[in-house]
Amino acid sequence: MMKKKIKDIRTKIIATVGPSCSNSETLQKMVDSGVSCFRVNLSHGTTEQKVKFFDLINTVRLSTGHRPAILADLAGPKIRVDNLNTPLEIKKGDRIKISNETIGEKIIPVSKNIKFQKVNKGAKILIDDGKINLEVINRISDATLSCVAVEDGIIESKKGVNFPGVRLDLPTLTVQDKEDLRLALEKGADWIALSFVRLPSDFECVRRIIKEMGYTTPIIAKIEQWEAVENLNSIIEIFDAVMVARGDLGVEMPIEKVPLIQNEVVRIARSLGKPVIIATQILDSMTTRPIPTRAEVSDIANSILDGADALMVTGETAIGNHPNKVIKVLKKVIKETERSRSSSQNYNESENENQIGTSQAISHAACSVARDQRINVLVTMTHTGSTARMASRYRPTAKIIAMTPFKKTCRQLLIVWGVHPILVQEYMSSDDIPNIVDNEVSNFDLLKEGEKYVVTGGVPVGVPGTTNYLSVLTKT
Repeated sequence: MMKKKIKDIRTKIIATVGPSCSNSETLQKMVDSGVSCFRVNLSHGTTEQKVKFFDLINTVRLSTGHRPAILADLAGPKIRVDNLNTPLEIKKGDRIKISNETIGEKIIPVSKNIKFQKVNKGAKILIDDGKINLEVINRISDATLSCVAVEDGIIESKKGVNFPGVRLDLPTLTVQDKEDLRLALEKGADWIALSFVRLPSDFECVRRIIKEMGYTTPIIAKIEQWEAVENLNSIIEIFDAVMVARGDLGVEMPIEKVPLIQNEVVRIARSLGKPVIIATQILDSMTTRPIPTRAEVSDIANSILDGADALMVTGETAIGNHPNKVIKVLKKVIKETERSRSSSQNYNESENENQIGTSQAISHAACSVARDQRINVLVTMTHTGSTARMASRYRPTAKIIAMTPFKKTCRQLLIVWGVHPILVQEYMSSDDIPNIVDNEVSNFDLLKEGEKYVVTGGVPVGVPGTTNYLSVLTKT
């Protein structure tokens, strides 16, 4: 009987589905090359096209036998230039207005249903990823701003508009977002990514709607707004995971600050035990080229060294010419970077460990035991996945094998650093655990007879948040 295999990289790969990988064969090759989670970008396509992508992902399988995770990415309230009949040419120094209610000459119409609440000193308006730069002079009303052009340019309809320094009153979810959210939940999305998060209260809004729809799916905060940067700690603390969306973030914030913000997001997320994803322009040149730039490879390595749980490619696989090559390059860089890290770098003593709960203390101890006794496998018995996430937080050198009887938990853990989820039979007592673990360790050829492994879990079985035991067992 052929042994099952787990992936040999710890930093997870998330790939965006799109026209370039819109068949089962290509998706399966990408999974075999290293993808553990697929992103469905709900900003594009008809309902039928979105359904097709969800269904396609369900046709492919990981080596463990279950399908990859699905991350459904909501479009959010993206503000755009709205219905310009013809492109508007502006010159440096021109006075111009931005408005969602007034029309006329030298007025740029933008998306409805937004209000300009407050204008901070130095506020700007950036159109088409910053190609057009306007400086805000004053707020005329909650629907109109007076501006001056910083440079020459041509403004076209449907281009995105960013408002760094302007506090906006926007809905957390649009009508289309709510329709897409329901579709994603019904089609089995394992994670929901919320675009343009500004405040921690955005979480409660979306959580309530998900609950009303009958689900408990976890939510990822996308950090891409200047207001989110001002509220990093509180946002990361309340959301289930976080993504550094460097595209819009690099427009909203001075680009020289983006690497430092990325580093800070990773640091905070790690300290709170939350998964963190790095996204946008990971291998952008490979959208058209078969090989990456040296700078992109360095960027990937630095994201791994920062401590990211997962790296996400977007257009590279969705519309690029070489979707599977992208994944192979990403995996190679991940493997080489992870190989270069010493055990002392992998194992991280988190800050502020003076007052921690029993579950966290047990996870910390499990990693310490594995390190000190040079044990290569750390098994976490988990129902919700929290035990595995806590172990991942300490970046142990041992493989983290999360055994759970729930497919949903298995898939949700596929974006967490170093965690290899395995679906096991339902167990009712801690007395069943040694036999279950021993069988699965054999099935996946993880250890040889006589080798030790660490097991951690909770008693009573099935009660969330009760990680309270640690054992060192020997493979029979």
